[in-house]
Amino acid sequence: MNVLIVYAHPEPKSLNGSLKDFSVKRLERAGHVVQVSDLYAMNWKASLDADDFPGRQAGARFDPSLDSKHAFENGSQSQDIALEQEKLRWADAVILQFPLWWFSMPAILKGWVERVYAYGFAYGVGEHSDTRWGERYGEGTLAGKRAMLVVTTGGWESHYGPRGINGPIDDILFPIQHGILYYPGFDVLPPFVIYRTSRIDEAKYAEARDALGQRLDALGTTAPIPFLPQNGGAYRIPALTLRDEIAPGRTGFAAHVA
Repeated sequence: MNVLIVYAHPEPKSLNGSLKDFSVKRLERAGHVVQVSDLYAMNWKASLDADDFPGRQAGARFDPSLDSKHAFENGSQSQDIALEQEKLRWADAVILQFPLWWFSMPAILKGWVERVYAYGFAYGVGEHSDTRWGERYGEGTLAGKRAMLVVTTGGWESHYGPRGINGPIDDILFPIQHGILYYPGFDVLPPFVIYRTSRIDEAKYAEARDALGQRLDALGTTAPIPFLPQNGGAYRIPALTLRDEIAPGRTGFAAHVA
């Protein structure tokens, strides 16, 4: 497979840096072709703004969605955006690796999503009617590709358990896994999460590394999270609410998983 790792950590000698290097070697040893977008090393511009669309009319009101659409359709996006889109087209599988900072991804990675996921590339595609509401949530430009999160966090695993004070890890990651990855069509694999990173010694590092290696070995075969597809009959269109017979009595994030 072609594997793209989008990596967001500012310190190459960190736990994340070591695991990223390990992942590249493990995947290449298994015969995969790997590219890495190391966002801090690339000095990636995080903010989406008018400078991303050099072809737009000077002095015109900036509309992020419409300017993105026009630039994507006319090949006038900034070069760094276009290059990342080409990597996504090339990839069979994408790994987003990052530390969990303030219950989400680092700003530089969020900025990668906001800038690379252009209108017409990752959203705003497909028919919008009374029977379909675009190609998204299980369909879309990136359908047929796999994606997985590799996440580190300082909190204990119990802190992110079903009754943990931080909230369940599946809920915290839902906006990323369902909203950023499943939305444009990825098959999203269960995340690989390392907890209590400040207490990782050599023995625990070896344990985490080996567990990650097993997940990477199964990158092409692991069953994805069974999110409900938008246009598969589970949702009323155009309201996009679950039908009464789907997950009766359940609300929130969990209701959207079969």
